[in-house]
Amino acid sequence: QVQLVESGGGLVQAGGSLRLSCAASGRTFSSYAMGWFRQVPGKEREFVAVIHWNGDTYYADSAKGRFTMSRDNAKNTVYLRMNSLKTEDTAVYFCAADRTFSFDSDEYDYWGQGTQVTVSS
Repeated sequence: QVQLVESGGGLVQAGGSLRLSCAASGRTFSSYAMGWFRQVPGKEREFVAVIHWNGDTYYADSAKGRFTMSRDNAKNTVYLRMNSLKTEDTAVYFCAADRTFSFDSDEYDYWGQGTQVTVSS
């Protein structure tokens, strides 16, 4: 069982930056792939980034060049650094954990409660 708690969301102006954190419980955190997804009302949950247990990262096209995902296995925490934020980045951001590496939210077994990111113009 893995429990995930996100933090770091908030209100920021377009062009600004935020760093989201996701703290995980469980002794096997380092063996999980961790993903960030986001969702706006009325739309499906959207893939943002994923990090493999070995540190390899992959990003959605919308995140490439602006977002950086990292993990600190000693702290059982993953991060999403978001730079050059746009109004279209406004969403609830969720972190998720799974033993398999996937871009598909349906594959993930564990989810946090989400943190709201609002980017104003």
